[in-house]
Amino acid sequence: MFERFYQKYSNEIGIDLGTTNTLVYIKGVGIVVNESTVVALNTKTNRVVAMGNEAKNMMGRTPGHIKIVRPIVDGVISDFEVTEEFLAYLINRASNSNKKVFRPRVVIGAPIGITNVEIRAVHDVAISAGAKEVYIIETPIAAAIGVGLPIHESVGSMVIDIGGGTTDIAIISLSGIVCSKSLKIAGDKMNQDIISYIRSWFKILIGEKTAEQIKIELGSAVLGEEVEKEIVVKGRDLASGLPREIILTEGDINEAIHSSLLQIIDATKGVLEMTPPEILSDIMKNGIILTGGGAFIRNIDKLFNSHLKVKISISPDPLTNVVLGCSYVLEDMEKYRELLVDNIDNIKIV
Repeated sequence: MFERFYQKYSNEIGIDLGTTNTLVYIKGVGIVVNESTVVALNTKTNRVVAMGNEAKNMMGRTPGHIKIVRPIVDGVISDFEVTEEFLAYLINRASNSNKKVFRPRVVIGAPIGITNVEIRAVHDVAISAGAKEVYIIETPIAAAIGVGLPIHESVGSMVIDIGGGTTDIAIISLSGIVCSKSLKIAGDKMNQDIISYIRSWFKILIGEKTAEQIKIELGSAVLGEEVEKEIVVKGRDLASGLPREIILTEGDINEAIHSSLLQIIDATKGVLEMTPPEILSDIMKNGIILTGGGAFIRNIDKLFNSHLKVKISISPDPLTNVVLGCSYVLEDMEKYRELLVDNIDNIKIV
């Protein structure tokens, strides 16, 4: 009875705490926050200047005493205090859109393979940020739930979640992960690939924000037969130190990010090699689902299909799958409880 009373007067919040973007869902309301996982700090006063999209807009444009901090690096907490402030900001924003009496219950997505210490850090920082109860679910399972895959059935399902800091590859059956791999090659690594490529071939320096925009506009895993897109990019000439602009083509960016994409494909092959034959036949029949921001790279399904010889499907809404998965967990906690880390003193991910 008390549990029903508590649920009536408290928010239930799902959070996809990503390296690049963080999404927040409130049960009964929907997705209420979609912000960049970035914080701007004043190093003189040690106070937060801005968070989220506002802080991201400051990247590359700040004076010396303003530092841009990414509280989540490669899917795990890099700065406990900054992450606590960021989560408190998100929870307060979410709670203000649907005010309740008690502190919220929170489900947070975490990448595969993070250590017990890292899981405890996620739990503790959420409690410090204002949550009453915290549950943790692995992001590929949350993504699979969000996509609508039959994870409770004796059928193998495969998900590749290409995020900002990590790529999580998992094969799921009967409410558990059969085999999986997490690698720190994802969107941020591709941004660095683009920066390095432009520096090496064109001898100009660009910022991370510019590299991300180039990836969004020109990123392609396989070049099509149509006329290549091209854009003008401005940066600093490494020889003269003066501003200079160049023209980049889709082929340039394809060459820049190709190596990282092949490493993700190789990791996927490694997971498939560990997969039991019966489940492998299910995957051959049903295919592989691509989700996460990396799924937006043009023709990425064609590249994966050509190497893996398996049907590749891109999720209809790759950015929201994890947080939607968290929302379904909130809707029916008992159904998904075995997938959660609910005893933080004896941490075990099923």
